[in-house]
Amino acid sequence: MNATASRTTDRSGAPIAPTPRRIAVRSTTKLIVAEAKLFVREPLGAFFGIAFPAILLLVLGSAMPGFDEPSADIGGRRPVEAYVPVVLALAIGTVALVNLLNTLATNRERGILRRLSTTPVPPVRLLVAQLVVNVVALVVGAALAVLGAWAGFGIDLSPNLAGLLLAFVLGSASMVTLAVLVAAFTPTNRAAVAVGSLIYYPLLFAAGVWTPGPLMPEGVRRVADFTPLGAASQALQDAWAGDWPQPLHLAVLTGFTVGFGALATRLFRWT
Repeated sequence: MNATASRTTDRSGAPIAPTPRRIAVRSTTKLIVAEAKLFVREPLGAFFGIAFPAILLLVLGSAMPGFDEPSADIGGRRPVEAYVPVVLALAIGTVALVNLLNTLATNRERGILRRLSTTPVPPVRLLVAQLVVNVVALVVGAALAVLGAWAGFGIDLSPNLAGLLLAFVLGSASMVTLAVLVAAFTPTNRAAVAVGSLIYYPLLFAAGVWTPGPLMPEGVRRVADFTPLGAASQALQDAWAGDWPQPLHLAVLTGFTVGFGALATRLFRWT
């Protein structure tokens, strides 16, 4: 008896029924593959979620005068170096509040989640599959941005890796839970997109997409510190410079993650 057969039959040769855990893993894996294909088939969403942060960084670094030259306003660093963490925050916000939110709202409005609730496959597995696909897209987009900064401008890659990873994970978690929360109380895809946009653009400003944190007025920066994407951007900037993120920013991100997650869990409905 070969190794494959020994895993699917008992000693007498009778087939062994797959365990519930194995069935769950198989169904979730198939959902992840299907969601990945759907993600790629939406070229606009895939572009903004994966490629746009790196392209924006390369365009700004190449086209804006002085963007690749040392500036006294940011301690002698090049603006393109200070902008890398901002681009990472942009990737987090875009994947969460554009890609993931749109997918969640669309699936619920079309009744996909409701129909799944009547099958042996729980709708929560579809949610898990969507989260996995979007998190992978987020990681790929962030990696492309860092690679573009290194290859295009010779940026020295010497961050505090542990702090950068922690800031990235907490920032992603806070924004993903925010996206799920918005999807929880918006009845249609159009409403979800509208609310998401109202949140998305102010958060990009807080993250320093238009005015990087070190160049913000002090009062504006203090307010940005208490927003999820602003805190994520500041924590990423500290870690990118080789320091440990400030406890305030980590606490803000943890608080938003727990708060948004609790509300989303309570309010989210499959129908």
